[in-house]
Amino acid sequence: MAGNSFGTLYKLTSFGESHGRGVGGIIEGVKPGLVLDMDFIQQELNRRRPGQSAITTPRDEQDGVEFISGVMDGKATGTPLAFVIWNKDQRSGDYNNLKDVFRPSHADYTYESKYGIRDHRGGGRSSARETIARVVAGAVAKLMLREEGVQVNGYVSQVGKLRMTKDYRELDLTEAEKNIVRCPDPQLAEEMITYIDGIRRDHDSVGGVVSCVLSGMPVGLGDPVFDKLHARLAQAMLSINAVKGFEYGSGFSAVEMLGSEHNDEFYMEGDKVRSRTNRSGGIQGGISNGEDVYFKVAFKPVATILKDQNTVDKSGQEIVMKAKGRHDPCVVPRAVPIVEAMAAMVLADAFLMNKTYR
Repeated sequence: MAGNSFGTLYKLTSFGESHGRGVGGIIEGVKPGLVLDMDFIQQELNRRRPGQSAITTPRDEQDGVEFISGVMDGKATGTPLAFVIWNKDQRSGDYNNLKDVFRPSHADYTYESKYGIRDHRGGGRSSARETIARVVAGAVAKLMLREEGVQVNGYVSQVGKLRMTKDYRELDLTEAEKNIVRCPDPQLAEEMITYIDGIRRDHDSVGGVVSCVLSGMPVGLGDPVFDKLHARLAQAMLSINAVKGFEYGSGFSAVEMLGSEHNDEFYMEGDKVRSRTNRSGGIQGGISNGEDVYFKVAFKPVATILKDQNTVDKSGQEIVMKAKGRHDPCVVPRAVPIVEAMAAMVLADAFLMNKTYR
């Protein structure tokens, strides 16, 4: 199976399945001498882990990370940084009834068709549990970005039809970590939590949007023509399980504007070139311009729901299936650290690419 590596100079290769012994990865491109703040890395994993609140899957995994190479005396040696997180609370028996059944809108049918074999236990490699490796690599990337003065802040801006209308600059984004849905608007957060809990009780699922802001950005990250910064971010985000859309800056709303309305006019702030507006989303010509980069990532409703659904089995027989297991009614609260991780990896890679030019 191809497609298990991401990045050029800062590169993650991940492995593992939802119900295998564990998941893990190898990170290349980590700065030699980088202090690996293990508490911070574990904290990032805790933000992603299951069982953290009443509106997430009740699967109880502590997701403790174990580094097995590339670190000495708390610092990265610059050699491949390998790590593993062991699975502790998998219940594979919950999936026995799905061994020969294709779940609607899941990866079951395509995996079976392409490879001739699939791991029906929680989806195997197609499970969002593989994103653990992304979060670890993203946490290490964030430690590298700290030294560059760059911050990555994600938050939930929409659940179903409950949508945030405030601009991110009007909000204190640190408020997002103070509630279980990770929305920085406290009043809207309560509405979202109530709504998701109702969906959970009805054995259904709902989608949402994770927004992300990259601040402290320098000028010059990203490479034309095929490696534009927004193109790399789009690839990163669209590789996340359940993602259906990506937009940055003014996004799709730009089609309703005239050029005179959309253009970001420049002005001088001391000796620094700034733009009065930022509809470009901090990226022009595929290269960062020093303004905030901001984008949105749309997530579909989780495919596995505990309702009767029409489908077919491996023999082609049409049947009615009822799934079992433990699943998120809405993925976006746990997806925030995943979105941040992928963005951090893209930026770490871009910084390293820039250094090769010098």
